Amino acid sequence: MVTKSSGAVCGVCEGRTYVIERRGDRAHARVCACSERCSLCEGRGYTYEVREQSFSAKVGPKRYEVLVPCVCQHRARRVAHFSEIGLPGVTSHASFENYRAANEAQDRARNLAMHFAHHYDKAGVNKGFMLSGPVGTGKTHLLAATLKHLVLEVGLEARYVEISLLYATIRRGFQEGKSGGEIIGPLSDVTVLAIDEMGKGRGSQFEMETLDELIARRYNAGRTTLFATNYSLEPERRAPRSSAPSGYRSTEDAKSAARDTELLRERVGERIYSRLCEMCAFVEMPKDTPDRRRLIQEADMRPGPPPGGPRGMGR
Repeated sequence: MVTKSSGAVCGVCEGRTYVIERRGDRAHARVCACSERCSLCEGRGYTYEVREQSFSAKVGPKRYEVLVPCVCQHRARRVAHFSEIGLPGVTSHASFENYRAANEAQDRARNLAMHFAHHYDKAGVNKGFMLSGPVGTGKTHLLAATLKHLVLEVGLEARYVEISLLYATIRRGFQEGKSGGEIIGPLSDVTVLAIDEMGKGRGSQFEMETLDELIARRYNAGRTTLFATNYSLEPERRAPRSSAPSGYRSTEDAKSAARDTELLRERVGERIYSRLCEMCAFVEMPKDTPDRRRLIQEADMRPGPPPGGPRGMGR
C-alpha cells in the first residue's frame, strides 16, 4: 500500500495493508491504519465495474456498469477470518522469510510448505504435508506461515488445532451437553485444517475414536490437511531398544527415551497412518536438529550483548 502523501510504503504493514499481532494466547489480524479508508471506494465499500454482454444478435454487445463489492471488503473478510483460525499468539510473527533452517531437512520442510502455500489450486486437489521433528525445530512456525498465506493472500477458510487441546475441548463440551460431532463437524468441513502435535495424548479409546472420526471425515471428503508431530515417521531410522540397563535412569528419563524412539504409526494406529500416507507428503527432521528456543536461551546466558536477528521460531 503506497501512501498518497509521500509515495512511501507504510512502515507498519510494509505494504500488505494488514497487521498481525498477538492478543492473549491467539494471533489476530487487523486492517492497517494506512488502509482503513479505501482510496478506491472512499469508504463506501462498493465500486462500479464495467461489463460487456450480447443480449441479442441484432443489438450486439453492450457495455454497462454494475455495483460490486470493493477489494477492501474482500480484505476485511479475510482479516476477520484470520482471527478465527486459532493460531497460537507466539506465531504472530511467523513467516517463510524468517524461518531459520539449520540443516537440509529443515530447508526441505520450508520449501515444501512454501510451495504448497504459493501454488494452492482452488479448483483442484491439493495434497497436504506432514512435518516430523524434535521440539523447537519450527514445525508450528511453518504451519502458521502456511495458513497466513492461504487465508490472507489466497482467501481460503482454514483452522488450526492442537490435538490435545481438541480432546480437552470435546471433554468440556460433554459437560455442557454437546456431542463430539458438534465440535468435530466444523473441523471436518473447513477447506484446510492444520493439526499440530499429532500423536500426542494418552492413547485412550476416546482419543483414538475422536482422531479416527476426524481423519476419516476429511479423507472421505478429499479435504486438505496439514500435520506436525514430534514422533518419527520412518522405521529404518528408529534406534534399537535395549533391554540391558545402562546406569541409573529415572522414570521420566525412561518415558522420554521411549517417546524418542516411538513411531507415529504406533501412536495413531495402522488405519489412520495408512490414510496419512495418502493425504500428505512427509518430511522428517533428524533427531539432532537443534532446538531454536534453547539456542536463544543459551546465547542469552553468555556474557556480552544479546544476539541479533529474529527470534522464537516455533515448535
